[in-house]
Amino acid sequence: MPTDKIPQVPFGAVYFRKSNPPREDWSRDYRVAREDGLNVFRHWFMWAAIERKPGVYDWEDYDRQMDLAAENGIKTVIAELTHSVPDWAYRKWHDARQIRMDGRPLANHMGVSSSSGGFAHNGAGALTLNCPEVKEAVGNFLTALANRYKGHPGLLGYDVWNEVNYSPEVDYSEWMKADYRRWLQAKYGTLEVLAEAWYRYSYAEWDDIEPPAEVAAFAEGLDWLEFKRENYYGQMQYKIDTIRAVDQDCLIAAHGVGGAIPNMAAGGSDDWLAASKVELYGLTWVPSRRGFKPWQNFFGPDITRAAARGKKWWHAERPGGPLWLQPQVLGRDKEDGRVMDPEDVRTLTMTSFAAGATGVLNLRYRPLLDGPLFGAFGSYGMDGSRTPRSDMASAMAKWANAPEQQPLFEARPVKGEVALLVIPEAQAWDYLLNHHHKPELYREAMWGAYRGLLDIGIQPDWVHIDDIAEVDTIYAPYPIMLTAAHAQRLAQWVEAGGTLISEATPGYFGDRGKVGTVQPHNGFDRVFGAREVDVEFMPDIADRIRFSFDGGDGITGGGFLQAYEPTTGRLLGSFADGRKAVVENSFGKGRTLLVGTHPGAAYFKSGTPENLNYFRSVFSWTGKHRHVDTGNPQVHARLHLGPDGGALWLLNQTRSPQPVTLTLGAAHADLKPVGSYWGDAGGTATVIPPRDVLVLKLGR
Repeated sequence: MPTDKIPQVPFGAVYFRKSNPPREDWSRDYRVAREDGLNVFRHWFMWAAIERKPGVYDWEDYDRQMDLAAENGIKTVIAELTHSVPDWAYRKWHDARQIRMDGRPLANHMGVSSSSGGFAHNGAGALTLNCPEVKEAVGNFLTALANRYKGHPGLLGYDVWNEVNYSPEVDYSEWMKADYRRWLQAKYGTLEVLAEAWYRYSYAEWDDIEPPAEVAAFAEGLDWLEFKRENYYGQMQYKIDTIRAVDQDCLIAAHGVGGAIPNMAAGGSDDWLAASKVELYGLTWVPSRRGFKPWQNFFGPDITRAAARGKKWWHAERPGGPLWLQPQVLGRDKEDGRVMDPEDVRTLTMTSFAAGATGVLNLRYRPLLDGPLFGAFGSYGMDGSRTPRSDMASAMAKWANAPEQQPLFEARPVKGEVALLVIPEAQAWDYLLNHHHKPELYREAMWGAYRGLLDIGIQPDWVHIDDIAEVDTIYAPYPIMLTAAHAQRLAQWVEAGGTLISEATPGYFGDRGKVGTVQPHNGFDRVFGAREVDVEFMPDIADRIRFSFDGGDGITGGGFLQAYEPTTGRLLGSFADGRKAVVENSFGKGRTLLVGTHPGAAYFKSGTPENLNYFRSVFSWTGKHRHVDTGNPQVHARLHLGPDGGALWLLNQTRSPQPVTLTLGAAHADLKPVGSYWGDAGGTATVIPPRDVLVLKLGR
């Protein structure tokens, strides 16, 4: 689409959800939003609220939103909510209701975020698009929608999947099963080939095949997860293609929940795949549901930036107000995201900008007045009046869109010093393997490694196994499964000069989840210069594991234990009982470090100084230098580069002033502070106020 339609920095809110806000306030709210510097609204265009009878559409309220947007210079993102199913459709296509694993159909009931009907479990539509008639009806609605608003002066584009994910419990309808069997036939060709892959030898007909009725570590489970992913993302593509057939000149966007870790496999939160299908990707990130620690505020934006693969992305839904009575907040401190004050709004917004977001939308302009989420998230008051929180958002909106800020938002974040490896099959196999045992181990290992690297003052990035050629240093927190193809790709990357740090059991399970008889598997024994001599899978008591590395004793393990005998490698650390724990090796032009347990998982749970020192030692072992040293671990730095130099974001998320002594790494030694975009610059030494940011302008 023409770039002149997109504001310099999209800054706005989600506004209309049919039952809210009151009609009599619309004109006033749009005027206030315009005066406060907001330039984008997103509305839920719900199938259940618009097509009231088959082929009978009620566009009146939505037409008014679009016209008010045009009158006030505000651009509109139409969030298509075709998973909001009309009651008449639920009755008409009763045989197309999505079915849970236990055989119960999804109900069609009220939605908590709109207080209107048509919603089902976990954001899934009550009807399956695998039914051709339902799919056609959805296509007809989207075609009518796009035809109505194509070319409207208030239109920016469409959001085609609200919070990208699906439920692990669905869909077991006959329509889904039939498509699954066709998918299997296309993949395997014959029942005999499938029998050898699955070790199920008594299928006489394709119709004998049923989706797995329980979560378990078998090859059939991997195929079911892969099929579901292709199925639901195929439906996403269908919606995009339907809209594009009508309107070739609008933005196509989507947003997830920063949920690829740990819900890519079970819940379909594949941010990389979703982002590849749209022009602008984003995320919902709500501290009241996630926690308000610095690593949590950075995590969602960082993974979304990685998944966007260089495309622009935005914080599509960030809160500007409190969250009441919901289970995620009960028992937590008031300051832990439950009540957003102006400084919290600033902190969260600026953290996303520092991570590279090119826009921010509040997930409510003003709170809902009914339903379980009454009063939640809005920066404006229950009556639409201004508040100190909305004043803060207004100040940032006007600042971000001032002409002098253009170079700031054209500069892009540098790649992090270390990239954390995302292996889809490792997550899928862990979900199947540990579902009944230690299902949190994957997230603990991945999140713990991220947190550990962030806490020592470096920028941890995320890298998908398909994108490793773009980075030079990788940390693999939980690489429990690797296909032969991915193992070969990673080995070749090391051989060509990459630096790889891996926690225990790299590629322990290979294709179809089969254990390798030589460990590390698939040739990784040569890559790491070591062979396994012992292994223990006891994650429930893994906090008893202790090992040494780089002169540091008492480092706590986690997850599994894998002991080695070096071959071409060199021993750098041992377990407390004397077994060999850490081996370094040279392989081709590259280097490897193999650590025989999961210290990231331990750090996530306990945050011990010994485990934090472990991450310092690992980073020292890489031989790399920090992009930025603030001299204060409470202040997080993000360096952005642009044609005129760049910018340095320095964030203090604490509730007390924090001093910094600034040192840029050798690779950026030609950059010097030449002013500030936000805050008072004090040269290389300054103090950052509580929950505030200093954004330095850099020049050469």
